[in-house]
Amino acid sequence: MSATDRTAEAAVTEPPAVTESPAVTVRPPAGPSARTADGGAGIGARAGAGAAAGPVADAVEAAVARLRRDRRAAGRRTALVVALLVLLTLGLLIASVLLGGLRNIRGGDVLPAAFGMRTGLADYVVHRIRLPRALTALLAGALFGLSGALYQRLIRNPLATPDIVGVSAGAGAGAVTVLLFAPSVPFGAEAAAIGGAFLLVGAILALSRRGGRVDTNRLVLIGIGMAAVCTAYVNYLFSVAGQHSIAQVTRWLVGSVSGADWSGVGLLAAALGCAAVCAAPLSRSLAALSLGDQLAHGLGARVRAARTATLLLGAAAAALATGVTGPIGFVSLISGPIAVRLVGAERALLVAPPVGAVIVLGADVLAQHGPLISPVPTGVLTALIGAPYFVWLLLRRRQGAPS
Repeated sequence: MSATDRTAEAAVTEPPAVTESPAVTVRPPAGPSARTADGGAGIGARAGAGAAAGPVADAVEAAVARLRRDRRAAGRRTALVVALLVLLTLGLLIASVLLGGLRNIRGGDVLPAAFGMRTGLADYVVHRIRLPRALTALLAGALFGLSGALYQRLIRNPLATPDIVGVSAGAGAGAVTVLLFAPSVPFGAEAAAIGGAFLLVGAILALSRRGGRVDTNRLVLIGIGMAAVCTAYVNYLFSVAGQHSIAQVTRWLVGSVSGADWSGVGLLAAALGCAAVCAAPLSRSLAALSLGDQLAHGLGARVRAARTATLLLGAAAAALATGVTGPIGFVSLISGPIAVRLVGAERALLVAPPVGAVIVLGADVLAQHGPLISPVPTGVLTALIGAPYFVWLLLRRRQGAPS
């Protein structure tokens, strides 16, 4: 057999070789043991993650529950404090009207006379003299308390209140200018007081900036200096004014609610209502600003607008109260810290106005009927209380104690 025939026979008898593509990989199906091992590993991982997340979730839930409990407790405490302050205010209001005797006035005529439903002596004593005086003290004290709490909350300094940083002194200087030279202008003293207060706010802010930011310690010191400038200006006005006008304005500068009338009560009531409405939306911004400007920006607060609005609102509240009653000193200084002690910093804006009302109304009752001291202007007693507290605050800050 030839070589060609042997090659042909081999090709017929042997099948051709099958070549598998290297791109195709055939894997056997996973058996039960593989699935069990894989599934067990997944379940174990999830179980470990759940075991690790369990304590964290419990801690978060416990913290949230504690915060809610604390908030409810703070709300109940605030409601209780406000109720007690309202009752105390009503008691002082009644005492202010009734103390001192109501000669030749029947007891049954007192309440109707308070609402203007009587004539003669009852109307004159109760409705025209005593009740306007008591309401003026109440409303002015609330405005002083609100203005002080706004400034202390914004600047985070218990010394930065309108009467300490010179805002009240500026309001007094503006009001004295009108009282001495244009006393017949309707509401001229109140308008001039607001103008003087706003002027002082602008000057103090401009002078207390350092590196583009307001230095709070510098603000307080500059405010005290500007208050001295306003005092010098008032003394100059006294040197060129008549003796009769000086006697009237001197008593007004001490701070007094004697001679109050219903027009002043209406102005103070409207001012307090407007100030409360404007302060309500500022409370959240002030809470953010208490964390610092950068964090406040991060939380979405409009820092510059909120700061300007708060300064102007506090200045207007203090100026309107000053225009009616005179600069009753230290009320705005002590009302805010008392409110913080009672309900905490977050709710101090709500409680500071009634605290201020109690302080001024109580001081006025003592100024009229207190043994060994009456009768004196209301501002004398508030100064006797507030001046030592101011010195104590200065000493604490000098020693580095937290304010």
